[in-house]
Amino acid sequence: ALLTVTTVPQLQALGRRLLTMASATSATSSSSGNPSCSDTYVPGSISAAFVTCPNETVAKELARAMVEKHLAACVNILPHITSIYEWKGKLEEDSEVLLMIKTCSSKVPALAEFIRSTHPYEVAEVVAVPVTQGNPPYLRWVQ
Repeated sequence: ALLTVTTVPQLQALGRRLLTMASATSATSSSSGNPSCSDTYVPGSISAAFVTCPNETVAKELARAMVEKHLAACVNILPHITSIYEWKGKLEEDSEVLLMIKTCSSKVPALAEFIRSTHPYEVAEVVAVPVTQGNPPYLRWVQ
């Protein structure tokens, strides 16, 4: 009985991973010419990425460039956030602008590289989280 209790969750997890891999493979093969995204939404294939900016001008420039370069489908600009953090041993508090970026998970490395190369901060924030659920038509549009 102990073997069953500990083995069943592992087998269930393995089954889910195999199903996800099979779905991803079949979805990718039905792609509409875009190798980094598919026509059928696969959980985790879309990410929401977050980048803070020093002001709205920088935020808009970065957002437009990301969409023009097809690194993002959509970028929301959230003005007037307050960030409290430690930098170089000192507690800081700054007014910033937050970018919420919707993109294909496969594009996150290129997105991060773009931000590193163009962002005015010495160490720019690029944090991405996979989207596992949402409005299917919207998620397909992001792809």
